[in-house]
Amino acid sequence: MERKFMMNTNDLVRFIGKSPEAFTRSDIINYVEHLKVKMINFRYVGEDGKLKSLNFVIQSRDHLESLLSFGERVDGSSLFSFIDAGSSDLYVIPRYRTAFLNPFSATPVLEILCSFFTHEGVPLENSPEYILKKAIDKFRTDTGYNLKVLGELEYYINSTKEDIFIEKDQHGYHSAAPYSKWEELRVRAIECISKAGGAVKYGHSEVGSFTREGEAFEQHEIEFLPSDVVDAADQLVIAKWILRMLAAEYGVEISFAPKITVGKAGSGLHIHMLLEKEDANIMLEKGSLSIPARKMIYGILSHAQALTAFGNTVPTSYLRLVPDQEAPTRICWGERNRSVLVRVPLGWDKNTDMIRQVNPMESANTPNSPDRQTIEYRASDGSADIYNLLAGLVVAAGSGMNDPDALEGSERLYVENSEKGRTKNGDQLDALPGSCVESAECLHRMRYTFEKGGVFPSGHLDSIIIRLIAYEDRDLSKRIEGDVKKIQELVLEYIHVM
Repeated sequence: MERKFMMNTNDLVRFIGKSPEAFTRSDIINYVEHLKVKMINFRYVGEDGKLKSLNFVIQSRDHLESLLSFGERVDGSSLFSFIDAGSSDLYVIPRYRTAFLNPFSATPVLEILCSFFTHEGVPLENSPEYILKKAIDKFRTDTGYNLKVLGELEYYINSTKEDIFIEKDQHGYHSAAPYSKWEELRVRAIECISKAGGAVKYGHSEVGSFTREGEAFEQHEIEFLPSDVVDAADQLVIAKWILRMLAAEYGVEISFAPKITVGKAGSGLHIHMLLEKEDANIMLEKGSLSIPARKMIYGILSHAQALTAFGNTVPTSYLRLVPDQEAPTRICWGERNRSVLVRVPLGWDKNTDMIRQVNPMESANTPNSPDRQTIEYRASDGSADIYNLLAGLVVAAGSGMNDPDALEGSERLYVENSEKGRTKNGDQLDALPGSCVESAECLHRMRYTFEKGGVFPSGHLDSIIIRLIAYEDRDLSKRIEGDVKKIQELVLEYIHVM
């Protein structure tokens, strides 16, 4: 085994001795034979954004080789509303790089994510994973850069209240056991996600913990490391599945919903993005945000209203996007400011040797500062269709990279404090949509950008717009303002999202 793979938590990576993107069919078969794996599960994401499963008992080497070579046939009309029952057959084809050992099975079971293909043997245009692949391919062609992303997955664990070591309301940030009752579940989740190939950066408890009438609500977050865009989406989908599996095991409820109750912090799905050129992070230039990074920010801001159609897909999404809840309401960007739509978080660009200041015996041969600088999109939440959201962000970022007015636009939309609601010139900042209906209207107005180059099929956008309009939630926040009972009923209706 190569030394660089010895600490990898994915069993397949350690056994095969390759990075996942180099996995071959023979590698998978050798691993199955070595570990005496008896079952393989094909996994894929349908229109509802949840992970599906197709289970096989491996009958022989030939049987396994056939599955890995040709995939299997499924009923597409039961997975996607746009597929007619009269011609619904689809192929699910395994992507070897996604293979991992099921962390919950008592006997070895291999899991592998699949892509959808039509009866003609071509990728399904409306498939979530393929839309995202088209988006990143177009971005690389149009800009000459690569884009990596990572997600911050926030969620609540809801359980029975205990009467000892109660955390103060809305003060759960980085709490540890015994104040954090479900630290063990989060740590187990991180272990399982890592074994499944997820590049986890860290996990911690979040601000929004509270108790109510015998119930305890703990907010947690798992953040990932930068990955290729499709890999990042796959990791988030698998992470949600793992967290729900653990919730069932522990007998608690896990929710990724944007709001859990009135007046408390909601859960977001913040997305960090970085640009690369020849595998090097190019977000900074001489200690400041680079020109390409500023252009990318403007692309996102100029399409921000439409992006909510992908990232904020239920009525309670718009109960989260309110002032004083560390959620954005205006279209602007800034540095370290958590109320802006796009934030530039603290980086490692300072020429100070902090580690030697606290460890005086450390040698002077400290590694160079890591290339960690990202920008953070803060509007989206757990209702997001992850593949659509990331594809939309990639398309928006690419449009900014090729917009001649992008630098001027990004300068105009930079703010020190977005709560003032105005640009540096005193102009009113545009607001994010206030409902699913408004979000759908914004997507309709800007749909050309997303359809350009065939990334988002027209019919796919139509289905999103129709679904959002069907909520009929225009001015909903005003209609139910102050009615705690109605708000709580709405929250419970959307407690379990994608």
